[in-house]
Amino acid sequence: MNHTPHAHPEAAHDAGHAAALGTGQTHPIGVYLKVWGYLFVLSTLSYLVDYFQVEGALRWILIVTFMLLKAGLIVAIFMHMAWERMALVYAILVPPLALGTLIYLMWIEADYTFWTRILFLGGGG
Repeated sequence: MNHTPHAHPEAAHDAGHAAALGTGQTHPIGVYLKVWGYLFVLSTLSYLVDYFQVEGALRWILIVTFMLLKAGLIVAIFMHMAWERMALVYAILVPPLALGTLIYLMWIEADYTFWTRILFLGGGG
C-alpha cells in the first residue's frame, strides 16, 4: 500500500500566508502623507465655497469637483487601487460610470418629457 504523507491544509495556508507577508508590497509613508495633505487642501477649498457664499451652478460644480477629487484620491491611494491590476480597477470603476451615464440619459429624457408636456398640453395643469 502506497501511503504518502499529506501536509495539513492549514499548515500550507499558514506557510503561504507567511510567505505573502514577507514578500508583500510596501509603500513609503511619504505617499500617504502627501495624499493626506492634498485631501486637507481639497477639504479647505470645499469649506471656502461655503465661507465665501458661492451660489448657483458654480457652487455645485465646485463642491462636486472637490468631492470627486477627494474620492478619487482615497480610492487610488488608501484603498490601493493605484497598485492593482487593471482588470480589478475596471471592475470597480466601470459599474458606477455606467450608472452615472444611465442617470444622465434619464435626466435628459425627463427634461424632454417635461417640456413636451408644457408645449403640447398647455402647462399640464
